[in-house]
Amino acid sequence: MATPRSTQPLFDPLTFAEYLAQEREAESRHEYLDGMVYAMAGETLEHSTICANVSGEFYAQLKGKPCRTLSPNMKILSGVYSPRQSKGLFSYPDVAVVCGEPKFHDERRDVLLNPSLIVEVLSQGTELFDRDEKFLRYRTCLDSLQNYVLVSTATPRVELFQRQPLGVWLYSEATGLDAMISLPAIHCELPLSDIYARIEFPVDN
Repeated sequence: MATPRSTQPLFDPLTFAEYLAQEREAESRHEYLDGMVYAMAGETLEHSTICANVSGEFYAQLKGKPCRTLSPNMKILSGVYSPRQSKGLFSYPDVAVVCGEPKFHDERRDVLLNPSLIVEVLSQGTELFDRDEKFLRYRTCLDSLQNYVLVSTATPRVELFQRQPLGVWLYSEATGLDAMISLPAIHCELPLSDIYARIEFPVDN
């Protein structure tokens, strides 16, 4: 099974309640997978720039509409919460969009339950987990999720998974700086030239 940002868990297995209690007091972010807690790695300039570009595009296009963009500090729970339970995923997506009334785990309003769209910006250390275990949890536990977007940092390429009836997910991709990706769940279009603004890719010989 692929694991989050760090290959080694930081603590002994924790329950949901124990994780939340520690995470809400922590100075750095940690993801939680089936009782194990993993530190989130720092991000490169390219990763940070792409996240900011995507968030900026969403903010501009969603202004005045019923969907809103959330920062990467918002936790998302993929699983059914029970204080003593340890099976589930608490994650911090790079970008999330929620449409309509947000639903939260509790009055702290720091664990979202109903994202409509999630974006993960890929890196060498996270790509396998983002494609495999994380997407499995997202698509099976988040009934609200309609679009899952993977953005490469190595090349101008954006992949889109769209929820279809009967649990099927439709795959499409856009490649090259002249391309554009349409996101039906939030009625937005993202030109790759804007997603990758200020990103320099190696020139092929």
